[in-house]
Amino acid sequence: MECVLGGVLMEASFPNRIPLAVGATTVGVRCSEGVVLASEKRVSYGLTVTSKSAKKVFRVTDRMGIACAGLIGDMQAIARTLAVEASLYELNFNRKMAIRSAAKLLANILFSQRYMPLFSETLLGGIDLEGPHLFILDPLGSLIEDDYAAIGSGASVAIAILETEYKRDMNLKQAEDLAAKSIKVAIERDALSGDGIDLLSISSGGIEERFTPLK
Repeated sequence: MECVLGGVLMEASFPNRIPLAVGATTVGVRCSEGVVLASEKRVSYGLTVTSKSAKKVFRVTDRMGIACAGLIGDMQAIARTLAVEASLYELNFNRKMAIRSAAKLLANILFSQRYMPLFSETLLGGIDLEGPHLFILDPLGSLIEDDYAAIGSGASVAIAILETEYKRDMNLKQAEDLAAKSIKVAIERDALSGDGIDLLSISSGGIEERFTPLK
């Protein structure tokens, strides 16, 4: 049996084996105007960088997105499943799914697969009639709402920046700058993270996706 801990794939059946690092640094920031999700683009497996252009931040609807740390295939499966469920809900009820409802739905989906889990930590963010929301989910569907979060192998570095500089009343631009800064600092210390930053900004005006190269 395997499990993901901080972006490292551990094999519980063979505890003495060297863990296979899959790596990522992914952050989310909630602000007064919306939510920012961000992640770097490197994919590592063991001691090898297998890709420098991976997408770990996904648009789900025009008011909701997710960002992940873990196995790329499992991230994509989570994004596809949630997008389909949100679209189906909108067709059936003629209204958009609330962000809290989407988070609970995803938590139930992940928990239902606990015997064959998807190896990905997930941040789900969006804005609805209640305002902006940011939720953190582990591979088994545990669900926590918070103002900011960092997941993946570089999380311990990124969270230090978020803890120090986060303010509840910051605007969307300030939240974008903080998310990008936390990932840049993590990239400098985490060998499993790198190769640019994908940003997803969600506000009442919609979603904006942007790539920031590293200098």
